[in-house]
Amino acid sequence: MGDVDVLSTRFKSRLHLQSKTIGADRIKRAKENNEDIAVLSMFLPNASAREENRSFYCTLGDHCRLGDPKLTKAEQEIYCASCYEEKFATRCIKCNKVITSGGVTYKNEPWHRECFTCTHCNIILAGQRFTSRDEKPYCAECFGELFAKRCTSCVKPITGIGGTRFISFEDRHWHHDCFVCASCKTTLVGRGFITDGPDIICPECAKQKLM
Repeated sequence: MGDVDVLSTRFKSRLHLQSKTIGADRIKRAKENNEDIAVLSMFLPNASAREENRSFYCTLGDHCRLGDPKLTKAEQEIYCASCYEEKFATRCIKCNKVITSGGVTYKNEPWHRECFTCTHCNIILAGQRFTSRDEKPYCAECFGELFAKRCTSCVKPITGIGGTRFISFEDRHWHHDCFVCASCKTTLVGRGFITDGPDIICPECAKQKLM
């Protein structure tokens, strides 16, 4: 966002300012100070006539009188700070309130940081691992508990979040680190194995069972 130019006291008869835009933080500060902001995006004509009149009204309604000639000018129109915010400010997709600072973007849509939460437990997701289902965001823990497959060995969710590796065989699934021989606990990743009822065992342990 660019700097904000504020006109106080009087307009000069001819005025030309470099094109600039108003920042949401500046709008917030103006509202807290109960002031109207002036942002000029191009040459302001008839300034002397406006000065003589000294009665300024917001484009969106006569109820917003700008008695002190501090204006917000955008697209050749003049706005008070509140109306400028109402018309132009970025709004949170969840609560529809103006985002003044600390916003996040998810799927190209703006959110307040505190509004971007897990669909299930409402924990704030900013700065955390999360995933989505049906276009709704979930924290890793809730996604695992609600939707993920379970490891045959440890019975914990297999989320796949963060590059977690897992192995599937028939209708069973294991975490990469849980895919071990039931007898000797040697990893079976990349090796042959034999099913022994609910267990899987390495070929060596299978031979010993047959002896």
